[in-house]
Amino acid sequence: MGHRKPGGQSAGGIYLDYAATTPVAPEVAEAMVGCLTADGLFGNPSSITHNFGHAALEAVETARREVAALIGAGAGEILWTSGATESINLALKGLMLSRQARGRHLVVSALEHKAVLDTAHWLSGAGFEVTALQPDAGGRIGPDAVASALRADTALVSLMHVNNEMGAITDIPAVSRIVRKAGAMLHVDAVQSAARLPLDVSRLGCDMLSLSGHKMYGPKGVGALYVRRGLLPALVPQLHGGGQERGFRPGTLPTHQIAGMGAAARLVRERLDGDSRRIAALDARLLQCLEGISGTAVNAGAADRAAGILNMRFDGVAAESLLLALDGIALATGSACTSESVEPSHVLLGMGLSSAAALSSVRFSFGRYTTGAEIDLAAGRVAEAVSVLRSIAA
Repeated sequence: MGHRKPGGQSAGGIYLDYAATTPVAPEVAEAMVGCLTADGLFGNPSSITHNFGHAALEAVETARREVAALIGAGAGEILWTSGATESINLALKGLMLSRQARGRHLVVSALEHKAVLDTAHWLSGAGFEVTALQPDAGGRIGPDAVASALRADTALVSLMHVNNEMGAITDIPAVSRIVRKAGAMLHVDAVQSAARLPLDVSRLGCDMLSLSGHKMYGPKGVGALYVRRGLLPALVPQLHGGGQERGFRPGTLPTHQIAGMGAAARLVRERLDGDSRRIAALDARLLQCLEGISGTAVNAGAADRAAGILNMRFDGVAAESLLLALDGIALATGSACTSESVEPSHVLLGMGLSSAAALSSVRFSFGRYTTGAEIDLAAGRVAEAVSVLRSIAA
C-alpha cells in the first residue's frame, strides 16, 4: 500500500479502530529511533559502570517521570512492564497472593478486558473466590453494585475506567471511597482512558493503575503499573530473574520502547484538551450521521461515555457482513484481543444484549489523527452498506 498519514488513511483506507491500537506519534517514533543505533542511547540501562549505560538509564528515568506526571503520581510509583496485560497480572496476582491473610476474595465486573477476567479465572483456580459484578442497563458498574459485593474478606477490587468496547465511564472516585472504607484495595484499568480523560491517581483514589503504551500513541510492547507509595513491597513478583524494577519486574529494560512511552505520555498531557475537543466534535458528528439510519441504537447511554468509542448496533445486519462490505474502513466487532472469535462480545452480553443484538454491533473508535472528512465518508459508506445488506436479507 502507499504512504500513510499518521491517522492511517491511504488511497484505500480509513482507520477507525483506535481502541485496538493507536498510530505511533511521529515525535514518539523519533524518540525511539534515538535509542537504537550506535550514535544513540543504545546502552543497557543496568550497565551503570560506563556512560553508555548511564545515558540509557537517564532516558528510562525521564520517561518514568513523564508517565508519572500524566497520572499525577511520583516517579517511584511507576513500574515498567511489557504492556497492560502484564501490569494487570502483576497487580491482581501480586496483590491477592500477598494479602491472603487479609482475605481471598476478588471483585471484578463482567465487562472487564480479558486480561482481567482470565487472570481472575486463574486466581479462582488457585483457590481464591471471585465475584463478577453485572452492569446496569447502560453498561455501567455503579458504586452501589460494588458496595453490595464487598465482604470482610475482600482483598481487591479491579475495574476499568473506560470500557474498551462501549466507552462507558466508571465513577472510580465514588467506587474508591467505598472500597477504601471497607479496607480493600482498588486496581484500575486505565488503558482506554489515558489518552481520553484527565487522570489523577489521588483524585481517583486507586491503589494501582495499569497503562499501555500503544493505546496512547506510543509503541506496542511496553506498559506501566502505578503502585501507590508504600504498597509496592506487598506485591508478589510474577517474574523472576535480574533485579530490574526493584525485583518486581525483572528483565533488561527496552530503552527505546520506554522512551517512546514517555514521549507519548508527554504529548498526551500537552495535547489532551485540544485532542478531547476535536474528538468530541467528531463523535457527535458520527453519532448524528449513524442515528439517521433506521434500526440503529447506541450500546451505551450518551451520558458518561468517553468520546471516541462508539458502539452501534444495526438491526437485521450481521456485523461481520457489514465489516466485509466496508472494505478499506477499519472497524471492529469487539476487543482486538478476542477478534479471532465469532462469538458475541462478552461485554455486550454482560450488559444484557441478546446474542443477535451483540452480533449486529460494530465499534467505531477514533482519535488524534482522525479527520472530519474520514468520519463523513465512513458514515456514508456504513449507511449504504446497511441498506444493501438489509435488502439482500429481505
